[in-house]
Amino acid sequence: MIEAVLWDFGGVFTPSPFTATRAYADELGIPNDELLDVVFGPYHLDNDHPWHRLERGEGTLADAMAAAIAEAERRGFAFDARAFFGTMRDDGVDRTIVVDKVRELKAAGVRNGIITNNAKEFSEGWRAMLPVDDLFDLVVDSCQVGMRKPNPAIYRLALERMGGVAPEAAVFLDDFAPNVDAARAVGLHGVVVVDPGDAMADLDRILELRL
Repeated sequence: MIEAVLWDFGGVFTPSPFTATRAYADELGIPNDELLDVVFGPYHLDNDHPWHRLERGEGTLADAMAAAIAEAERRGFAFDARAFFGTMRDDGVDRTIVVDKVRELKAAGVRNGIITNNAKEFSEGWRAMLPVDDLFDLVVDSCQVGMRKPNPAIYRLALERMGGVAPEAAVFLDDFAPNVDAARAVGLHGVVVVDPGDAMADLDRILELRL
């Protein structure tokens, strides 16, 4: 029986930062994957890249942006942080179905939590996008707990803070497949979110709900 559903934030409830940057990559004349690598590093790993340190609360946004500017210069192009973040706007995808699912699960007695990789500088901004305290029983923010996805420890911490929920009694949803793979390796059920409607259908199959 599923007792808890754990959700990523960016890319699930909001546009994915991994696709929102394409317009800026096109402007620079480089592949989007190269731009992502410059800013976020090897995101499927958890290492000492400046962005990873930022998400663990070990560095500042200014540090991470300075490192991105230097790395872009080394690769032969100019990176502008303001232009980069300016591309992260609404993509026109209706994600109401995802919020509605959280409310439905909450009404059914299923606990909901967020596991987000985030920076201290973004804390007020992302929490203002949803009634976080009303919807979720738990928020595990990487910059507050000093660990980030895909480190297995962050999933175990979330389960522990949920009251000791067993991995097999929880589901994790994220738009970044390696984070879902890491959750599955811990024992959770996993859903990769590409299309919100398809993802909610996949979640329903796991929950075995008859809606």
